[in-house]
Amino acid sequence: MPLPKLPAKPADILDMTGMPVPKASREDSAATAPRERKRRKQDATGTVASTEAANATDYGQQDASQAEPASSTVPATGTAPQALADVAKAASPEPQTREQAGTRARRTTARKAETGDASAVSGKSGSTRGAPVRAANTAGTNGLSKLFVLDTNVLLHDPTSIFRFEEHDIFLPMMTLEELDHHKKGMTEVARNARQVSRSLDALVAETQDVLKGMALNALGHKDATGRLLFQTQNMEGRLPVDLPNGKADNMILGVVQTLHREQPQRQIVLVSKDINMRLKARALGLEAEDYLNDHSLEDSDLLYEGAMLLPNNFWTKHGKDVESWIQGGTTFYKIKGPLCADFVVNQFVYLEGDSPLYAQVREVNGKTAVLATLRDYTHKKNNVWGVTARNREQNFALNLLMNPDIDFVSLLGQAGTGKTLLALACGLTQVLETKRYTEIIMTRVTVPVGEDIGFLPGTEEEKMQPWMGALEDNLEFLNTGSKNDGSSGEWDRSASKEVVKSHIKIKSLNFMRGRTFLNKYLIIDEAQNLTPKQMKTLITRAGPGTKIICLGNIAQIDTPYLTEGSSGLTYVVDRFKGWPHSGHITLQKGERSRLADYAADAL
Repeated sequence: MPLPKLPAKPADILDMTGMPVPKASREDSAATAPRERKRRKQDATGTVASTEAANATDYGQQDASQAEPASSTVPATGTAPQALADVAKAASPEPQTREQAGTRARRTTARKAETGDASAVSGKSGSTRGAPVRAANTAGTNGLSKLFVLDTNVLLHDPTSIFRFEEHDIFLPMMTLEELDHHKKGMTEVARNARQVSRSLDALVAETQDVLKGMALNALGHKDATGRLLFQTQNMEGRLPVDLPNGKADNMILGVVQTLHREQPQRQIVLVSKDINMRLKARALGLEAEDYLNDHSLEDSDLLYEGAMLLPNNFWTKHGKDVESWIQGGTTFYKIKGPLCADFVVNQFVYLEGDSPLYAQVREVNGKTAVLATLRDYTHKKNNVWGVTARNREQNFALNLLMNPDIDFVSLLGQAGTGKTLLALACGLTQVLETKRYTEIIMTRVTVPVGEDIGFLPGTEEEKMQPWMGALEDNLEFLNTGSKNDGSSGEWDRSASKEVVKSHIKIKSLNFMRGRTFLNKYLIIDEAQNLTPKQMKTLITRAGPGTKIICLGNIAQIDTPYLTEGSSGLTYVVDRFKGWPHSGHITLQKGERSRLADYAADAL
C-alpha cells in the first residue's frame, strides 16, 4: 500500500491516530536484515563513489516501486515513534535529502578515519604479515601508517632511533623499558645510550597531556618524526608455542607483537631488532621483523668511495681542448673542461696509465670545469719519508695526503698488509721530529678482543694499552732499523734513537677522550672499523688548531657486536667527509707485507 503523507514536524511528536502501522513480521525482518547489512558495508568502504552508488540504488528502487510495505524498513525491535521516524526519513523522495544523506555518510567515514577506526574505513580484515613490505618510509599496504615495535638493542645502538621513522608510529613494550633501566648504570657507551633514551622519553612525557593516547614525536623539535610514541599500558600475552619460555625478555616482546597483530589486523605491525635470532623467531611465528638500517651510511659497501678514479683512454680527446696550465710552488696545475669533470670529487686522485701517464689530484670542481694538480713522486728514494718509499700507486696517493699540511683529516682503508700503519707512522715521525709541524704523535684504538678476554691488565693507562699496540711496536722496530740508522751506527745510537722516537709517541685510551682538546697533535686512530659513528664523532671533535687526524681500518674485519660494514664509524666518516677541501681518502689495494700474507688474504 502507498505510504501516507506525513506532516512536517518532528518524529517524536507525530500524531499516530488513524495511521495504520503494520507490525513487522519475522519474515519481513529477516528479508530486511541482509539488505541493511549490505548498505552498512557499502557505506563503510570509505569512498565517495561507492556511497553515492549505494544511495542511488536504494532510492531508485523506492521511486520505481512504492508497493513495498513500510514495515520492511522498520527494525523488529524499537518503539513505534522512532520506527515511524525512520520510515519518514527513508521514504523521502527529495533529491536534497538524498544528497544530505550521502554527505552525512561521507562525514561519518572521514570521522572514523581521523579517530583511528581503521576497520570501518578499510572494510578489510586479516593480517598483512605476509605482505612483502620492508620497513621503509612508505605507508602500509592499506594506506595506514605502520606501527614499529622497537627491541631494546635498537635503542641502545642508536639513542635517537625513535625519531627516525618519519610518519610511522612507535610502540615500546614494557619489557623494553625494563631492559633500558637495567642497562643505565655504568660508564660504558651502552649505559650512556640507555640514559639518553630515558631522558628523551621523559621529555616527551612532559610535553604530553594524555600519555595513554600517545605522544607526538615532533614535540621536541624533530620535524621529520610526525608519528606518535605509544607505551604498553596493559597485559599483552601472546599465544606463543609452549616450547618458548614465558619469562624470557625476547619472548615477552614477541608476545606483545603477536597481540598487536591480533588486536589491529588491518595495520602493518613490524618488529625492529638488531638481534638476528630475534628476527628469525619472529618470522618463524609468522610475524614481520626487520633490521634497523637507518644508521647505515651505505646499503652496499661496494659503493663506498675509494678516493681514486681511473680515467678512460680517450680522456685527453674529450678534455684536451682549451687546457690551461701553470706552475705554483713546484706543483703543476691543469684547468680542464669536459663531461667527466662533473663526476670528480675534491681531493680525489685521478690517474691515466699508458704511453702518457697522468697522476693528479682534483683541487677544484666547478660544473664541467676542474683543476688538477700533479703529485709528488714518493716512489723515488730522494722523496723517502723516514726511510719509507711508496711501493705502489695507492701508497703514493696516501703519502701525498699524509704529507699535505692543508689536509686535516685522512682516512686509509685496506686489507691487512697494505701498509696503513707504517705509512701513517713514518709521516708522523717526519713531521714531528724533522719539520716540527706537530708536537707529538697520539695513537689510540678501540679495545675489542679477537678471542677470549684475558682479564684486567696492570699498570698505568699507557701500560694497559701497550698489549693492544703490537702493530705500533712492530712498525717502530721496522722504522728504527731503516735508513735513519745505517750500518755505521752503533748499538747505543740505535737505542738512543729509539728512546727519542718513543718519547714523542703517546698511547691513549678511548675511554678518557671525552672533554679533551688536542693542539698541534698528529692523532692516529687504529682499527677504526670497530668504532660506532657516535664514537667517531667524539674522537674527531677533540681536534684543536693545527691537529691532523688519521683513521686506519679494514671494514672486512669488524669485531664490535651489531656493527656491519654499512654502519661502521669508518664507513660513516668516509662518506661524510667526501668532497671536503681539507680531507682526503684512499683505499689501498695491494698488500706489501709478504707473498705469504698476500696469498692468505686472497685464499682464506
